[in-house]
Amino acid sequence: MTGGFDMWDYVVFIAYAILILGVGLWVSRDKKGHQKNAEDYFLASKSLPWWAIGASLIAANISAEQFIGMSGSGFALGLAIASYEWMAALTLIIVGKYFLPIFIEKGLYTIPEFVEKRFSTNLKTILAVFWLGLYVFVNLTSVLYLGGLAIETIMGVDMMYAIIGLALFAAAYSLYGGLSAVAWTDVIQVIFLVLGGLVTTYLALNTVSGGEGVMAGFHKVWDAAPEKFHMVLEEFNSDGSANSNYLDLPGIWVLVGGLWVANLYYWGFNQYIIQRTLAAKSLKESQKGILLAAFLKLLIPLIVVVPGIAAYVMVNDPEIMASLGEVGQLNKPSLDQADKAYPWLLQFLPTGLKGVAFAALAAAIVSSLASMLNSTSTIFTMDIYKQYFDKNAGDKKTVNVGRITAAVALVIAVLVAPLLDGLDQAFQYIQEYTGLVSPGILAVFLLGLFWKKTTNKAAIWGAILSIPVALTLKILPKQMEAFDWLAPWMHQMGIATLLSMAIIMILSNAEAKGVDDSKGIPLSKELFKTTPLFNIGSFVVMVILAVLYAIFW
Repeated sequence: MTGGFDMWDYVVFIAYAILILGVGLWVSRDKKGHQKNAEDYFLASKSLPWWAIGASLIAANISAEQFIGMSGSGFALGLAIASYEWMAALTLIIVGKYFLPIFIEKGLYTIPEFVEKRFSTNLKTILAVFWLGLYVFVNLTSVLYLGGLAIETIMGVDMMYAIIGLALFAAAYSLYGGLSAVAWTDVIQVIFLVLGGLVTTYLALNTVSGGEGVMAGFHKVWDAAPEKFHMVLEEFNSDGSANSNYLDLPGIWVLVGGLWVANLYYWGFNQYIIQRTLAAKSLKESQKGILLAAFLKLLIPLIVVVPGIAAYVMVNDPEIMASLGEVGQLNKPSLDQADKAYPWLLQFLPTGLKGVAFAALAAAIVSSLASMLNSTSTIFTMDIYKQYFDKNAGDKKTVNVGRITAAVALVIAVLVAPLLDGLDQAFQYIQEYTGLVSPGILAVFLLGLFWKKTTNKAAIWGAILSIPVALTLKILPKQMEAFDWLAPWMHQMGIATLLSMAIIMILSNAEAKGVDDSKGIPLSKELFKTTPLFNIGSFVVMVILAVLYAIFW
């Protein structure tokens, strides 16, 4: 057993890279006699089948944030972090049934475009700028940083070179091919992602059991660290001391409070996620893709959280550490460096499989980068450039502007990413700082979709004021003891959303005197009618979720 890569690991990884680049460039090629237009580049010609949509949703979502960040959180606080994944399965069903029918009926390219149709160009621009800042300075940078950290830990490559390598890999096919290249390569990426993740989980549990198999390993992990298998954390430990993890995952409020804000915002109104559903052949095809993604979400904690818990048990068991020898001491994770847990585990994979697992990690990183780049370029091109710089831009110019935008965003992210060095649980950082923006956006969308009286001016004020509201809620518990209960950032996010909605509703009523807004969306039972397949699949997902929470409460 060795910590480094052997020849077959390099062969496997290089074969994966060639496959992804080859497929990406092949599907990106211009068909004979057809110049790539905006719909081709930004919405994959609206031709994606359900299985490509489902796979692409997961590939866009699962990145270094999950493989590195969630494994780190599994190492530090346990299975409770899996609520992000399991509640996302239920959120996807809500999005498929209640949000998608409206978005697809309106023939959208971007989420800000919906804001323009429902409210105004001014609000669309405000939210477009919000999103561009978030994608470049939080999403792209954090994925590059975590990916660079993984490559540095596993292969010993300097982080800056690793970040540049990942950026160039993602750019190689996504900048040229657009969403079509991203979505079709995502189908392959998901296969690598799940296969490599399962291999790492198998190895970790098998190592814990001393070679007696996965189930024996799982039982040993459960027996050694039962406190890591609670989905709902208590505020205080059994000895009466404060549970420091409660601030990140505040007990039952995770299920009925702020996490809903993060989930509904991310899966329902996040351009780089929802874009592949807008590229479906039809609404039914899109809903089937959503259902596939919901089932895959149930599987994700097995491949990203359980390895982190297994690593925690391994590190704290002297017998296991002795059996691992000198390699076990290389980059050994500790509670204050939890994000090293997953890269540390990869050292112990046998030759060949190490290449598969590393390809899975690279697939997760590169597919998310490609998705974020494509969505950043889509929002800037369609909502900023065409609105304010060249309203009559043709397809060729539009596609070129999209490519240049993605390249510029990538360069900025590469320069900023190393500045994140020193973070402990990067996954929590991403959620917390997205939480400053998401309450206002979610409030605008929910009321815009489902409350006809919502006015444009009220929505603008609600979106703008949501940030000082969120910042105030963040500062209060640090300044005044009476607000200690607000310390968990999920509470802040949930209350910020309710306050933003209250602001919008009060101002709307004051302006419109209770009359429906002229741009209010007419809703009907027929609009939200779904197929028997979608209904049965949704019921099965909900039953599985109920069982999981009953077992791991």
